Amino acid sequence: MTFRLKRLMPSPLLLAYHWMLSWIAASWYGHPSNELVVVGVTGTNGKTTTAYLTARALEASGFPTGCTTTALFKIADREWLNETKMTMLGRFLLQKRLREMVRAGCAYAVIEVSSQGILQYRHRQVNVDIAVFTNLTPEHIEAHGGFEAYKQAKIELFRHVAASPRKVFNGRTIPKVAVLNAQDPHAEAFAVSGFDRVMRYRTDAGPGDVVAKDIRLEPTSIAFTVDSVAMRLAVPGKVNVENAMAAIAVCRAFDIPLASVSERLALVRGIPGRFERIDEGQPWTVIVDYAPEPASLGKLYETVEAMPKRRLIHLLGSCGGGRDVARRPILGKMAGDHADLVIVTDEDPYDDDPNEIMEQVAAGAREAGKQDGTSLLIIPERAEAIREAMRQAQEGDMILLTGKGCEQAIMGPNGMCTPWDERDVARAAIQAELEERESTDGQAVPISVP
Repeated sequence: MTFRLKRLMPSPLLLAYHWMLSWIAASWYGHPSNELVVVGVTGTNGKTTTAYLTARALEASGFPTGCTTTALFKIADREWLNETKMTMLGRFLLQKRLREMVRAGCAYAVIEVSSQGILQYRHRQVNVDIAVFTNLTPEHIEAHGGFEAYKQAKIELFRHVAASPRKVFNGRTIPKVAVLNAQDPHAEAFAVSGFDRVMRYRTDAGPGDVVAKDIRLEPTSIAFTVDSVAMRLAVPGKVNVENAMAAIAVCRAFDIPLASVSERLALVRGIPGRFERIDEGQPWTVIVDYAPEPASLGKLYETVEAMPKRRLIHLLGSCGGGRDVARRPILGKMAGDHADLVIVTDEDPYDDDPNEIMEQVAAGAREAGKQDGTSLLIIPERAEAIREAMRQAQEGDMILLTGKGCEQAIMGPNGMCTPWDERDVARAAIQAELEERESTDGQAVPISVP
């Protein structure tokens, strides 16, 4: 719908259309953001994990919280998967979720904010109090017309927050705060004028308002201290130290005691589709992770390289729909550089030729030295590709399934939407392989051309 409107309507009319929808949606639901303290999280990577950790950490205030993310929704104690395949919800559904949070007694709402959502004014009529910036790397460049335009779209959220009316709850004025990842080279561009406070967090030894120290990375967890208060989360990877620090900085802005924040974060047992282990009793490791672009994939490799394993098998594809075509061979080369076996498969082709997408990814893997039929397999049907990954796995191996996370559909041509849950498909494939091996003395099938 949006793409058709973009072709048919002049830009000023299209912007007016988006603005009007935002106003109508907020009016229909009674402007619920004025009854909540709202945190907006934007950036290229880590938005989902940061938003969820922030919502969980804010529970240390003693009040229920809610969040809307790419992976899941949370309203007070209720959590469920996001089936919309949208990072930032459309105007009416976003306002509806905020109203549901108000009705559930939530004091805080955390929303994941995308650059394309900002371009469509989905953030308008949402009175955000704290804007969080995670990081910035090239993504959606074709859609925005260049990296600088993409960056400015993200910054627009901060301009919107700084200019929005201050709320007063229980006689207390809620300040407008910017929370920035000080280690990102673009961070200071987001410190626009008009904020009551700008807070910077970091995980290195540089200056910042909230700094992680004594970082310890373990295979299934992270631990660190903030102002001598111990923090431990049951999620691995240094990237999650950064995500947690953003959440801690938000809590610091509201003067929530760090000890209470530590207790709430310790309860987190992971985020669906974000470094999620699939365990059906198999003697190899299976991890489902979203990681759709080079920067997030690089962070994923940093995490898995520190973990014990025999071989690494990586199954991946790349998205169609005109999204970041240039990253396809880059993803393939990264997989070829890090994995012992690369399996290229379909992802979300939309109206693009899936075979062309897969060939572009495979070309990157070949550039890294992978050979067709031995260390590189191309299997178009994703379920069969996952089944083949399990066939190839031997004891001690690690399998990465990236690109889908916990998304609930595969998007095909002409708006076709096929129900899908990578985790369920992986579980079924593991069980089938274990049953097969039980009947054949437990031997893995050698690599062969499918």
